This record gives sequence, C-alpha cells and structure tokens, in this order.
Amino acid sequence: MPYRNAFSGNPLDRSGDLRNDLAWLGEQEANPEALAMVLWEGRPLVEPHEGRERLVWLSLAHGRDLVPDRDVFLGLWKGAPVFAVEFEGSIDPTAGPVGGMGRFVEMREAAAVLPEADAAIAGTAKSLFDWRRRHGFCAACGKATDQASGGWRRVCPACGVEHFPRVDPVVIMLPVFKGGDEPRCLLGRQAAWPKGRMSALAGFMEPGESIEEACAREVKEEAGLTVSDVAYHSSQPWPFPAQLMIGLIAEVTDDNAAPDQTELEAVTWLTRAEARAVLAGTHGSIHAPPPYAIARRLLETWAEG
Repeated sequence: MPYRNAFSGNPLDRSGDLRNDLAWLGEQEANPEALAMVLWEGRPLVEPHEGRERLVWLSLAHGRDLVPDRDVFLGLWKGAPVFAVEFEGSIDPTAGPVGGMGRFVEMREAAAVLPEADAAIAGTAKSLFDWRRRHGFCAACGKATDQASGGWRRVCPACGVEHFPRVDPVVIMLPVFKGGDEPRCLLGRQAAWPKGRMSALAGFMEPGESIEEACAREVKEEAGLTVSDVAYHSSQPWPFPAQLMIGLIAEVTDDNAAPDQTELEAVTWLTRAEARAVLAGTHGSIHAPPPYAIARRLLETWAEG
C-alpha cells in the first residue's frame, strides 16, 4: 500500500471462517503456544524492549488466570493462536496482579510508541472489547447475549438474533483551492483541541450517502465551501471506539471559507510552504495533527506536492 496509517498493518490471520467452528476454537484455546495480550479499560500493557516499547505477551492460561471470562480471539500469528484479555475497573492492575510486568498506556500513546504491528493488534482488541461492553443485551428483544466466534459474534439465546461488531465510516478530508496565485489547503480547529492545534475536516457518513456525497456535505456544513472533486488518499482504522477514517483530498470551488461555530471555531488557508512549516513545527501559531493521525498524512501528501 502506498500509505499505511497507524492502527493498520495487523499481521494476524483473523481466521474469519474457522473461528465460527466451536471445536476448532477449543483447539486453539488448548494450544500450549496460545498467547494473550493484556488490556485495562482499553489500554494495552507494554514493556521496554531494545530502546522502545512493545506489547506484553502472556500465555493464554496465565491471562485467563488473571482475568477469567474476559478474553477474545484475535487470530493466528505464524500459526500460534493469539488472544486478548481485559481488566475492568478503576484500579490500575500494575498495582496488583500484573505488577512489574510493564505499564498500561492510552491507545493514542500506544500508536506513538509501539511498532506498527503491535499498535494494530492492540487497536483491534480495544475495538472488540468496546463493542462487547456496549452490546451485552440484544437490540431486538433486550435479553442478555452470549459470546460466540471467539468474541466476534454475540447470540441472543432468547430470540436467536446474531449481532456482529460494526465499524462506523468517517470521511476526513483536506479541502484544496487551486485558484488564486498558488494552491492552498484548508485546516479547521475545534474548540476542545489543545491551543494552536488545527487539522483536516471530518464527519460521520450518514445512511444513503456515498463517500463523495458525505465529503461534500461535511465541507459545506463545517466551512461553507462547495466540493467539485474528490480524490481518495488512504484509510485508517480508528479504535475510538471502532471507526474507519476514509482519507480524501477535496477540491473546492472558492476560498470563501467560514467556520460553522458548531463543529469548528476557526479555519485557515495554508500555502504549501506554510503547510511544510506547520509540519516542521516552525509555524508561529499553528500546530499540526499528531504523527499517528491520518489528518497529518493528508497534510504531508499535499505539502509535498
């Protein structure tokens, strides 16, 4: 792939068909080589390794001793079954059962400090546990559901309805205006962000929309601009809790941008030279999106021409 964003590049064979076989899944659980990564409320457990950090891996038996009945099957890694277990509650388990094994980090920090494969595996596990936490009851009849397929399916024993993890598609786009003396791109700012932080525009897709239509709607709603062309850049799994960021470059018809004061409190146009200064950290007032965000990749691609 020409672009690979944080939380992508998961090396596991998800075994999508095999995990539906209860007998096969039982064999994986009984495999003495089965491994388990550890999370606490969506935070992976990491340890130092060769100057950086990596995920902590335990045997599945050890993981289940620590966290009974709180595991999911993630896939196969070079033939070995890989699972994840998750602690719940407000008390950091490093003060107790996993003391001395490492530290728990927020998932955004994990994207910055972990190798690509580790971050992708951790993001997948977080999304699965977030879905499990929010879908313990059947949306059809309200009864409690049971885990199936190693955590990738929940079944209602009362009405038989099956529930599967869902991914929420989000368009994230860098508006570009080619008129005037030189091309410029638009960044926006939300009031809740750190001082100086600006980023690409983004919004959830709605039922019945194409990607291009969602892009045009969001740019019009947030900045008052009309989109004339849309080019796909790349995508990014975003485990907060389970989104797919669809990265786009959106050409607009004019530069009369105005923030809607609901989603965005400010917008600004940047030339390529100004965008490079933002990325280099030398711009006087604007800070770039963090390195693990697809918004930064969009800005980098456009700034490089």
